[in-house]
Amino acid sequence: MSSVPAITETIESDSTMLSALLKSERDLYTENNPNSLALHRKAKAALPGGNTRTVLHYSPFPITVKRAQGAHIVDVDGHQYQDFLGEYTAGLYGHSHPKITQALTRALSDGLTFGSPTEQEGRLGALICERFPAVERLRFCNSGTEANVLALSSARAHTGRTDIMVVDGSYHGGVLTFVGDNPLNAPFPTHRIPFNDLRTATETINRVGGRLAALIIEPMIGAGGCIPADADFLKGLREATEAVGALLLFDEVMTSRHGPNGLHGMYGLRPDLITFGKYLGGGMSFGAFGGRADILDRFDPSRPDAWPHAGTFNNNVFSMTAGLVGLGEIYTPEVAQTFFAQGERRREKLAESLSGLQLPVHVTGMGSMMALHFGLKAPRAPYSPPPGYSDLCELVHLKMMAKGQFYARRGMINLSLPVTDSMFEDFASDLIATLDMCSDAIVETVSP
Repeated sequence: MSSVPAITETIESDSTMLSALLKSERDLYTENNPNSLALHRKAKAALPGGNTRTVLHYSPFPITVKRAQGAHIVDVDGHQYQDFLGEYTAGLYGHSHPKITQALTRALSDGLTFGSPTEQEGRLGALICERFPAVERLRFCNSGTEANVLALSSARAHTGRTDIMVVDGSYHGGVLTFVGDNPLNAPFPTHRIPFNDLRTATETINRVGGRLAALIIEPMIGAGGCIPADADFLKGLREATEAVGALLLFDEVMTSRHGPNGLHGMYGLRPDLITFGKYLGGGMSFGAFGGRADILDRFDPSRPDAWPHAGTFNNNVFSMTAGLVGLGEIYTPEVAQTFFAQGERRREKLAESLSGLQLPVHVTGMGSMMALHFGLKAPRAPYSPPPGYSDLCELVHLKMMAKGQFYARRGMINLSLPVTDSMFEDFASDLIATLDMCSDAIVETVSP
């Protein structure tokens, strides 16, 4: 590896070395994945871009997965990968966990859609209320996006106010995306605050004042780079929202996996509302929103002033069954505590290995969620990557896939329960070797 000169955050997009390496890697990837390419081209005839979920696309085209087991996936060209994507945290239990698949098989024999309450939904609801301190009452829905829309709508109805507040660069679902301008966003009057900047956030909260219904925040930014919030920042937001009569909403769609009680429990904070999704459905489609009883009880249909809440598949048999087995029998509080500590150790070890390269590469995160970043310092807030960043991410990602390692193109890494220490060590070893191999291109691209 060549010596590393002094660098700045300026990343040039026309790096000769990076362009050459990337072209070579794309050509090799295309040559090695003919069946995935053929299926991608065929799907494009009916589906814009060949998919119905934007995040699953990456250039030059994504692999098509044929089957999966534990923490491994196999694509249609016969390549096997260690799965460190973890379905963007939804795959906590790994693929085809035997307890969950057995429970689903039994449920299938009883029928799928009943148009009636089921025993499983009451039991799962009680389990979630018991597990997470801020949840006094709960409603199920079908996704994290839906949970956040319903929670924000509930906040507006409860307070009689119109406006919401979000962290700039945050993501709370397909119609609640605050990275740049999203023309598909829900039409809530919205104000943005910087992450981990309590002074500016408090000033903005006070300025909006009586119009502010709710502030929504992930206690650790997920899609924006696995960046934890400072404990004092979250505590300050709790105090500032209470002072103006607004609600505080924690989006724990991803971070509820952290420890036995989610991050709000770990920090000892009590938001007014909280949203869930991802793994809590045991691998099935799932969403939920809960919080204070005085707010959620307005969804009681027996009340004359009840708020309506529809959704044919809110209590679908598969999600309720898988979620109940997952949270009740597999991801117990003891397992959650151990898993969080295990993730902390693994990330710290990876960070130590990265520092030995003396390259502008960092890892952020908490517990079983982490992300890679190119730059002089590890970020403390979501940011807009400079030109050339995406090419570096693509080069490293394609090289890692060639080694049989699967994670998010943007650098997100999520552990699942079946991942062993040996598997993570293999992943880390391959990553270090890949970055070392690309070191000259990284230094050339992150220019002095």
